[in-house]
Amino acid sequence: MISRNILLNKGTYKQPNIFGYYGNFGGAYIPEMLHRNVEELKEKYLAIIGDADFQKEYHELLKDYAGRPTPLYFAKRLSEQYKTKIFLKREDLCHTGAHKINNTIGQILLAQRLGKKRIIAETGAGQHGVASATVCALKGMPCIVYMGEKDIERQAPNVARMKMLGATVIPATSGSKTLKDATNEAIRDWINHPEDTHYIIGSVVGPHPYPDIVARFQSVISEEMRWQLKEKTGSELPTHVIACVGGGSNAAGAFYHFLDEVSVQLFAVEAAGMGVKSGHSAATTQLGKPGILHGSKSLVMQTEDGQVVEPHSISAGLDYPGIGPMHAYLFETGRATFLNATDDEAMNAAFELAKSEGIIPALESAHAIAALKQLRFNRNDVVTICLSGRGDKDMNTYMKSMSND
Repeated sequence: MISRNILLNKGTYKQPNIFGYYGNFGGAYIPEMLHRNVEELKEKYLAIIGDADFQKEYHELLKDYAGRPTPLYFAKRLSEQYKTKIFLKREDLCHTGAHKINNTIGQILLAQRLGKKRIIAETGAGQHGVASATVCALKGMPCIVYMGEKDIERQAPNVARMKMLGATVIPATSGSKTLKDATNEAIRDWINHPEDTHYIIGSVVGPHPYPDIVARFQSVISEEMRWQLKEKTGSELPTHVIACVGGGSNAAGAFYHFLDEVSVQLFAVEAAGMGVKSGHSAATTQLGKPGILHGSKSLVMQTEDGQVVEPHSISAGLDYPGIGPMHAYLFETGRATFLNATDDEAMNAAFELAKSEGIIPALESAHAIAALKQLRFNRNDVVTICLSGRGDKDMNTYMKSMSND
């Protein structure tokens, strides 16, 4: 007979156990100064999110403000090219241009009900920063966004959007000056303002309960996919779901309502950068090992003595040396297959999608498109790809590529 303690300690693909673990990954490894904040969140978030008034306001904002449901688009020319049926879940058509708004709407409502008066956030590609600034403007709350100095340079349009929305953008000037360092700075701010501040984490990372909170808010992606597929194909279940993964929020959302459907193959695509073995990569499942990063135990790119290895990706949103604990568990158990795409492969995929379907994707999303060349499909397969964001923010990078051709 299986003991209750073992069941409590196991967790599931969808949700962690009571201690915040998905299998061997998760938990809350935090400074003492943050214990009160994290405990308050852990004790209250399920009741708040489950409240009927919360759900009503959340879904009204998703519909009338964010523009949900997002279309599930049959990509005819792409399908002909790969000799299968390819559907794109158009998160790029959300207000602010990416899936990030799903989470920030939920978390600003959560922050209000917790009585918080000030919001902080971290951002890499800038989409989460824009989404956080957007909901703070909507609710009249001050917003401070930490962003790596390198990312501020390569994502200038999103920096301008954040400032126009009233947010204060503070550069992270240490380390690689990217997402990891922005997260470090946001955590320091939270330590210094524990009473009145809510930290809107942008991905399925951080101490428990953040990975679960973000996954729940992003699960609307796969929730919609199921009924949209039923309308278009007669079945709720695709054969394949493909999504890019840095920390992994869009992938968590795209996978969520298929995790227990064993017939659905899940593919997560990491950023290989200049090549997995090049020393300039962000393919965490290939290069990482168990460790602690930003408050949870997961797979982390690190040296033999535990120092975090600086990641590299042409896409600022995938330029992260770890991965969410849910994804580490999916990798360890084999429930999801983890692929990777280089900078060049992602760039080529972006131009391919633009020219075949008239859709310019974010560089993050282009990594998911790049996986099509690595897989083999049958004609009757139903392949769904989470197109997590639009490419406006990456036009400078695309323009440089065109000028170099």
